[in-house]
Amino acid sequence: MTDKTLKQKTATRAKRKARIRAGVSGSASKPRVSVFRSSRYIYAQAIDDINGVTLAAFDGKASGARSNKEGAVTAGKAFAARLKEKQIEEVVFDRNGYLYHGVVAAFADALRENAIKL
Repeated sequence: MTDKTLKQKTATRAKRKARIRAGVSGSASKPRVSVFRSSRYIYAQAIDDINGVTLAAFDGKASGARSNKEGAVTAGKAFAARLKEKQIEEVVFDRNGYLYHGVVAAFADALRENAIKL
């Protein structure tokens, strides 16, 4: 990928991210779940935007959850278990500028399948 193309992709994602974040905010009772997808791993956090606190987090690198659909499903199950430990059953989903497709959609579906309401 050329340098120009990479800069354009990054700028486009940043625009989408800003547009999404303008309408999405979390609280202690209904936190914002932000997903980050690198080329190798997937990460997620449940964030209380009012107090500026991370309530729960999932590290794909530490657990070995790769950035593919199978890894996203295992990450979603593990993250849902952490949310249930904190007695969080309803969240706001922040796709962090990524298209709702593939890995991001698989992660969201895995949360729904494990009784987390999006």
